[in-house]
Amino acid sequence: MSDIGSRTSKDPLADRVIHPSYPRSSQYGARWTVGNQMGPNALWLLEWLAPSGWTRCARVLDLGCGRAMTSVFLAREFHAQVTAADLWVQSDDNARRVTEAGFADRVLPVHAEAHELPFAEGSFDAIVSIDAYQYFGTDDLYLPTLTRLLKPGGHIGVVVPALREEPAGDEPPEHLRPCWEPDFWCFHSAGWWRRHWTRSGAVEVETADWQPDGWRDWLLRCEVVAEESPDEFHRTMARRVGEMVRADEGRTLGFVRVVGRRR
Repeated sequence: MSDIGSRTSKDPLADRVIHPSYPRSSQYGARWTVGNQMGPNALWLLEWLAPSGWTRCARVLDLGCGRAMTSVFLAREFHAQVTAADLWVQSDDNARRVTEAGFADRVLPVHAEAHELPFAEGSFDAIVSIDAYQYFGTDDLYLPTLTRLLKPGGHIGVVVPALREEPAGDEPPEHLRPCWEPDFWCFHSAGWWRRHWTRSGAVEVETADWQPDGWRDWLLRCEVVAEESPDEFHRTMARRVGEMVRADEGRTLGFVRVVGRRR
């Protein structure tokens, strides 16, 4: 089994990834989480999303699962049966990772694009998406199509990089212009996401809120990944994103969680 639970390691990195707000996530091995990270700390964000345990003992679709860390977390912490779907990471790679973690019996990796999901209507009790939904979920027609995969009354919960407020006009805030990328226009405020989901008619929105001081967690994770990731691409990206988050200091950038229940 991999070191997903090796908090007792004498590795000094372990102290940098233990967070009092995320006691479950802090039990996971520092090298395992940093080595499999593809962005912000997905385990911290997932723990913030699901404190009530509405994913417990459920059939869960982990949409945009990356390297399946969140899928292992759902299986281990909430005893869920998880379908781990991702486009960028091959299912064979995730199957190896899941097997090494000891959860091959509860996590099924699938290679799939978000608009072509090979699942029947009503297949899942819950859908989770961490740091991925912004890439496809801003489409007005997407949520009604996706939620058909939920049983009636099932939940969908996402955490996305976000804006504290919607910007006025067509330009980003002045202090972010040097590092702003066109892709960042998929970031939106909690109010925008609440309205977007409500207008769809597909779900009853139960939560749509901004994470207090989420930018600090984001910056901390960027600093750790920039120094410790075994992947040069992710070290470079972490440095670039970290510079932006540091310059912003929470004025604009952070995270939003949205939870809805299928009508």
